[in-house]
Amino acid sequence: MMKKGQLIKKFDKQAVKYSRMRKNQEQNKWRKQIFQSVRGKTLEVAVGAGMNFSFYPQDIEYTGVDFSSKMIEHAKETAKKYEVNSTFMESDVECLNFPENSFDTIVSSGSFCSYENPVHVLNLFNQWCKEDGQILLLEHGLFSVPTLAWIQKKLDKVAVQTLGCHQDRDILEIVKQSDLNVMKHERGMLGYLYLVWAKPQK
Repeated sequence: MMKKGQLIKKFDKQAVKYSRMRKNQEQNKWRKQIFQSVRGKTLEVAVGAGMNFSFYPQDIEYTGVDFSSKMIEHAKETAKKYEVNSTFMESDVECLNFPENSFDTIVSSGSFCSYENPVHVLNLFNQWCKEDGQILLLEHGLFSVPTLAWIQKKLDKVAVQTLGCHQDRDILEIVKQSDLNVMKHERGMLGYLYLVWAKPQK
């Protein structure tokens, strides 16, 4: 796995690119489908350049976390554009420590390819989310098409070394291994895209 410091530098360099990509995501049907239900005190991990802000209601109390200071700079500008009451933290999600039952909603999009221990991260979400709260995940992983999944598995080592990103993860199976309760899930783009609505298990 790419060292964390190297990974941070890589994302710092890509912050401008992600900011441009964000403008193309403002009407993304998958993001709209899952993130329009965000409510209350909200935590978003690996916020990047703020690709999901166009789908959030303005009355949420938002905390965004990313280990890239450059990404946070762009996310702050996006939050201002959409007038979301926001606070940002520069931190590695796997090292965060919030009190139990801190959030009504926890959001992750495109971050579970890079965690060393994704089940541990989900179990942290389980602790941080209120009993009546929700965890919303929009992640990429293994295609449902066997031939494409085989290619992903073959290329995974190269992807991790060059991008710090696993291509061979079955996101739904990872969630099922955690303490969370899956309420609903959908797949898109030949199964490559995973949408998961989950609840904490207290």
